[in-house]
Amino acid sequence: MNHGAAFLAQSREYLTAHYLPKIRGSVDVLPEADLWWRPHDAANCIGNLLLHLAGNIRQWVVSGVGGAPDRRDRAAEFARREPIPRTELLALITEAVLEADSVIAATDPASLGERRQVQGRTVTLLEAIYHAVEHFGMHTGQIVYIAKLRSGTDLGFYEVIDGIPRAAWEGRPEGGSA
Repeated sequence: MNHGAAFLAQSREYLTAHYLPKIRGSVDVLPEADLWWRPHDAANCIGNLLLHLAGNIRQWVVSGVGGAPDRRDRAAEFARREPIPRTELLALITEAVLEADSVIAATDPASLGERRQVQGRTVTLLEAIYHAVEHFGMHTGQIVYIAKLRSGTDLGFYEVIDGIPRAAWEGRPEGGSA
């Protein structure tokens, strides 16, 4: 596999197999009200972060890389105060990630140096995907932290098997023990 193809494959894996399961796990442990909890008005809640992640991944990947129209309203992502139910939030973020995954899967590794306009910047397709995945990871960490803070529990994303931390969703290696 060439470097461009490896980059695209790893980007897809981070979004779909690492970040999305952590978001789902974080959202699932909390009562609905905690999805909209914030310590003060200048802080973000999980609900706003999910709206923001969906808008960002669509703008940078679905639109910027894939060429779909950019319909993002970034200010509205953060201004929302009326709760959206958990099921709708999870459907929204899942749909956005799957759209981005589809675009990344269809991206020709040879095109990663092409330039596009995204958010008023001229970036390569590689830069757009890299930015979107990094940004998604950063906010996933915030969501996980809020879920741990509000639930007071370990979310169980990792288990140590034979002295090595493994993502719980990866399964156990042959002969591994918990």
